[in-house]
Amino acid sequence: MKWGRGHIADGSEIIGVIDNHEFHPRVGLGSEISAGASVPISEVTLLAPIRPGKFIGLWNNYKAAAEKGGMEHPTHPLYFFKSDSSLSGQNADVELPISAGRVIFEGELGIVIGKTCKEVTAEKAEEAIFGYTCVNDITSLDVLHADPSFPQWTRAKSFDGFGVVGPVIETTLNWQELTVKTLVNGRERQSYLTSDMILSPAEIISCLSQDMTLNPGDLIACGTSLGARPIKPGMAVEVVIEGIGSVSVTMKAPAAN
Repeated sequence: MKWGRGHIADGSEIIGVIDNHEFHPRVGLGSEISAGASVPISEVTLLAPIRPGKFIGLWNNYKAAAEKGGMEHPTHPLYFFKSDSSLSGQNADVELPISAGRVIFEGELGIVIGKTCKEVTAEKAEEAIFGYTCVNDITSLDVLHADPSFPQWTRAKSFDGFGVVGPVIETTLNWQELTVKTLVNGRERQSYLTSDMILSPAEIISCLSQDMTLNPGDLIACGTSLGARPIKPGMAVEVVIEGIGSVSVTMKAPAAN
């Protein structure tokens, strides 16, 4: 089942189920209660499918990338947070601030939490997964490494629009059978199997729940693998995961003062 969020012609925001080219509004994410008549999907401007309470990203969670970088496999997620204002969705324009310097794309699988969980086992963590979505965890490498005394993970990943999510949340996927692809101006630049994860989605949730309570609507980006590259103004960057869809944004130069 595909869940989405968007604007309709009168400017109202709706959330609901997308089926057979129709958007069926619901009163909330995961709810079976209708919030009005269905709308043709052609009349809905899709947004990021959720506004996450917590937007968490992982570092070093793929075996191929760890091997190439000479890194050990973590036993607990190595994570950071992205700001709420970093959120963007389908067909957004994402500005590349001058202060961000060198910026890269990172195509990723995102986990959407559906149930509150605290200190859960990996088995119980499976029950907390609402569904999966596509994520582009855009990152400023220059900011990340600007101060040798303190890697600036949150700042490097929290510029406006740097957290691309969408186009929908799919609730009926087997995460082990997916391929994450990133295309730049239509050219494939990244392609890797999610089965190469070091920590599985359930293990990620279980570990994180030992540190903090995870709530419905929280989003966890599972980390990226090989192939992340620099991006510049004018480039269209698209993350594609079969079964979920594709989310594309266009990189823009900062507006002249």
